[in-house]
Amino acid sequence: MSGDAMLIQEVATRDGFQIEPVFVETADKIALIDALSAAGFSRIEVSSFVSPKAVPALRDAAEVFAGITRRPGTVYVALVPNPKGAERALAAKVNEINLVASVSETHNRANMGMTPAASIEGFGKIMAAVKGSGVSTNATVATAFGCPFEGDQPADKVMAQVERYLALGIENVTLADTTGMANPRQVESLVARALTMVPASNLTLHFHNTRGLGLANVLAAYTVGARRFDAALGGLGGCPFAPGATGNICTEDLANMAAEMGIATGLDLEALIALSRDLPRLVGHDVPGQVAKAGRPSDLHPIPQAA
Repeated sequence: MSGDAMLIQEVATRDGFQIEPVFVETADKIALIDALSAAGFSRIEVSSFVSPKAVPALRDAAEVFAGITRRPGTVYVALVPNPKGAERALAAKVNEINLVASVSETHNRANMGMTPAASIEGFGKIMAAVKGSGVSTNATVATAFGCPFEGDQPADKVMAQVERYLALGIENVTLADTTGMANPRQVESLVARALTMVPASNLTLHFHNTRGLGLANVLAAYTVGARRFDAALGGLGGCPFAPGATGNICTEDLANMAAEMGIATGLDLEALIALSRDLPRLVGHDVPGQVAKAGRPSDLHPIPQAA
């Protein structure tokens, strides 16, 4: 892809399924991930190696990783909370582990049961476990654009956390709008600063559509040089520790926007729309995505017959 291409990274089977009240069967997860691979994704966050008691929806992470058909060129990612989770992830032959700490102390205590400093100290132990394995690492700065308990998070504080990640040898960084509080001007400013520390090829933006600004925030980040974005099929997801939070930005809506603007993604948009339309069968409810409901702008309708 050219330097202007947009890299959309799929997170539905982890970030989306983790909060669904209905357990999505292992075989269905595997079939969906295989279909997403075939649709052209270069990075899929498959599952999470967390306690089954904490996140029962992802208790089959090892079985899912064992069952998927791995497409050459696709990176299969697992969220890892601690060294034990890292060991399980390595045994499952993941390609990348994703670590998460909130920049907000209150949110991190609610989500992780510890301070951000303690979480990052734990990352050092995980990095030691991963060293020499060939597995790449990504670390997410959660609540980078605001905390539902503390409000705005100073940009200097966010950048300091990015610096700590890089000092640990973590290769890739995600700035996450965990609570859907970001606005385009804020995104432009923070992303421009982040790109002075992390190259565009290693920086991901993770937006939620809680207040309807998800795609606007993507475009703001893209305009100042960001190229990697997380998204979830159908707009699934949400944060259990962010009151009122809705799902991630919708994969097929984002891919459609890029296509309409002439921005390459390498994704099969028609396949994504078909997969999104099948999601209610898996999760038992309607999903927020818009393009799957309305169709693409090129999907023209017959002229109504005169009465």
